[in-house]
Amino acid sequence: MSQSTGNVRVRRTRKLLRDALVELIEERGFERLTVGEITERAMVSRAAFYRNYRDKYHLVEQIFDEAMEALLGSMTEDDERPPIERWAAFFEHVAEYQRLYGALLGKKGSPWFAAKMQSSLSNMVAQHLDPFPTSGGLVATLAGGMFVQAITWWLENGRPMSPNEIAAQTGRLASALITEANRTPG
Repeated sequence: MSQSTGNVRVRRTRKLLRDALVELIEERGFERLTVGEITERAMVSRAAFYRNYRDKYHLVEQIFDEAMEALLGSMTEDDERPPIERWAAFFEHVAEYQRLYGALLGKKGSPWFAAKMQSSLSNMVAQHLDPFPTSGGLVATLAGGMFVQAITWWLENGRPMSPNEIAAQTGRLASALITEANRTPG
């Protein structure tokens, strides 16, 4: 088998597993899923699953890491777009993967995934707060939590605002949080 055929087969297997994962989360919830159910729905062998992933958590982690890598890769420091445009790109990314994020962050989703996403977003915020004298990691943690809740709300309500609008609103809220945190008491 050629290298290209193997890559196509691996990509196909991963896509089938990911699609099956989302469908099953929507139906049953993440915590109740088993690898056997995922492979059965995807119509791939357990061996194929384990060639790619350790367990269902690793599958979700890989999906999330790839999505965050694509997102953060588009938000590099040499990106000359204004921050609000880069933030809107984040919501465009969430919209592109709405079914996955909706399943994982929704009522049947995974608290583990929500915590991982909050941690990643908090770290992203902390990197952008570096020059500001905020209260340790508190502001970044609060902003990360706010962003996860905003994403969840946005998806559960059928994305009632455009990516630009939700980015602008959450950006203003984060800015107010940072401003308040940097305010001198008294």
